[in-house]
Amino acid sequence: MSHSHSDHVHPTSPPATTHNHGDHNTGSGDHMMMMQMTFYFGCKNVELLFAGLVINTPGEMVGACIGVFLLAVFYEGLKIGREVLLRRNQVNVRYNSMPVPGADGTVLMETHKTVGQRMLSLAHFLQTFLHIIQVVVSYFLMLVFMTYNGYLCIAVAAGAGFGYFLFSWKKAVVVDITEHCH
Repeated sequence: MSHSHSDHVHPTSPPATTHNHGDHNTGSGDHMMMMQMTFYFGCKNVELLFAGLVINTPGEMVGACIGVFLLAVFYEGLKIGREVLLRRNQVNVRYNSMPVPGADGTVLMETHKTVGQRMLSLAHFLQTFLHIIQVVVSYFLMLVFMTYNGYLCIAVAAGAGFGYFLFSWKKAVVVDITEHCH
């Protein structure tokens, strides 16, 4: 029976796992970082997105939360901005009517709206570039949330909510009277 204190876990300490990042040599051997696997509120040794970006003080945490909040607001603005840009650059709007049999044997005409844009256009290249930025930002926000730090998770959620509040009201909701599934 071992009486070593190295295996003792304090009930107030969140469980953690170690990951050996041997390729991040800091000059003093391998870089070892504890990764939280449960939600916690702390400001000490919080690694944020990159190996060299470590939060150690409450002031650094406040700054990180503000930055993450603004990144989430930017993400929501980018989503709505891409929709607005797409609507502005739509071409080839066509209305196709086709006969559809009615319930009592009559023939009804159903109209479908088809909207497209050209593949080799400046607008499509811009949409593609903005899509790449949106995907990268969304993964950054996901990785920030996966730190399991409560402060950073709240900053992501609050920023996304505030960004939606700021930008989504501009989202045009067009009701197509020929649309049957509302």
